[in-house]
Amino acid sequence: MPEIQWEDFEKIDMRVGTIREVKDFPKAKKPAYQLVIDFGPLGVRRSSAQVTHLYPPEELMGRQVIAVVNFPPKQIANFFSECLVLGVYTDKNEVVLLGPGQKVENGWKVG
Repeated sequence: MPEIQWEDFEKIDMRVGTIREVKDFPKAKKPAYQLVIDFGPLGVRRSSAQVTHLYPPEELMGRQVIAVVNFPPKQIANFFSECLVLGVYTDKNEVVLLGPGQKVENGWKVG
């Protein structure tokens, strides 16, 4: 990966949000959920997340995650994803979600 400047990093708005709703997403090309995430003062945003291999829906409800919130909406099938939930890829290409180590306020900025 090319080296970036500090100014490049500052353009990425990463925030903490709490998952409030999880729905199956059968129209997605790869197995995914449709998530509704509460970012506090920033409002509620929707995201498509390919995390079905490691997380049943009930485990995601109420979980705090970190997401990039300043991408433009991206259409995935019949759904518009409004943020990018972040995670770590395993050796099996499954996603382990990133989140704060302790409960924090929704909308707080990652830096």
